[in-house]
Amino acid sequence: MAEENGWLRRVRALARRGDLPHAVILSGAGSDASQAQYLCAAMLCTEQDKPCLHCAACRKVLGGIHPDVCIADDPDHKELSMDLMRSVRQDAYIRPNEGARKIFVFPDSARLNERDQNVLLKIVEEGPPYAAFIFCAVSAALLLPTVRSRCVEINLRLPEGAFVPQEDAAALCRVLLKEDAVALSERLVSLENRRLKREELQSILRDAWRVCAEALLLRCGKPDPAQTSQALCHEISRQFDRVRLNRLIELLRRCGDECDYNVGTGHVLGALLAGWDDLCRKG
Repeated sequence: MAEENGWLRRVRALARRGDLPHAVILSGAGSDASQAQYLCAAMLCTEQDKPCLHCAACRKVLGGIHPDVCIADDPDHKELSMDLMRSVRQDAYIRPNEGARKIFVFPDSARLNERDQNVLLKIVEEGPPYAAFIFCAVSAALLLPTVRSRCVEINLRLPEGAFVPQEDAAALCRVLLKEDAVALSERLVSLENRRLKREELQSILRDAWRVCAEALLLRCGKPDPAQTSQALCHEISRQFDRVRLNRLIELLRRCGDECDYNVGTGHVLGALLAGWDDLCRKG
């Protein structure tokens, strides 16, 4: 089990007070069913100091065999099926087998489409008091605002000052380093072909913005960034001067902000390609 960092302490404090919410978004890098186990244990622990990680309930949760922890997954499909959503909705009304709660864990919320989330919305909002839901997501923005408003977000924060860009963002920055319009076009087409949601694309662009912002700070004399992408930041800061970095940062920010509006991801990616081409021609 993960070391006792900030988010774990928060879960323990909520459990001790009896204030654990019934619907939680576990957000941040590394958010998945294995991280959700600690929260499940806190919800089902039978001891006063929750989660004790030693009682029978905790051991079953950590062993992946507790009958009241349901992993909502569908490995045969890219998105979770409607049949699975209906099954979750029906199963939520069946009382727990052993514990005080029946917990439904969604290990990858990126696979929940808008239809799925709307199916879940009513049960999350008005379900029986023993039903609990844990949504694991790199970013809470992957979930609809209506779902987010009914959940408490717990961010799996890295050590203070740390930042790990998602791989798609790091890959985009590496392509930008090449200053090759063809390579960038191919990269953006591959992103478009994945049919990303606007929220997913926005998360990638904002991570790329953060990497470039760190590179600019390096160029301005800041010590090494407290993050795992130090090499990438150093490479960007060496290749681009302050003027070009400022323009690139503004371009990424502007494209990321466009995702707040009802525009297609292809439109945003096209604007990024055109903006980068213009930036390169300016020198």
